[in-house]
Amino acid sequence: MGQEFYRELAQQARGLAERADPFTRQRLLKLAGSYDVKGGNFARSSRPMERPLPIPRTTPPASIFSGPGEAG
Repeated sequence: MGQEFYRELAQQARGLAERADPFTRQRLLKLAGSYDVKGGNFARSSRPMERPLPIPRTTPPASIFSGPGEAG
């Protein structure tokens, strides 16, 4: 397979990543990086990956529970 073929695949993966959820975006960008290496484009593949978003809180902050007492 030619270098141009892998460059096109990398570009397609990046295009899909723009519209994907964060998990899929990360996987697609990693895939595009591997295509860059196969296509001979090393400068693009050395770009750092995006940082994942922080995990959302599943419990409310403790300040909600620190009231004067139970309502009666």
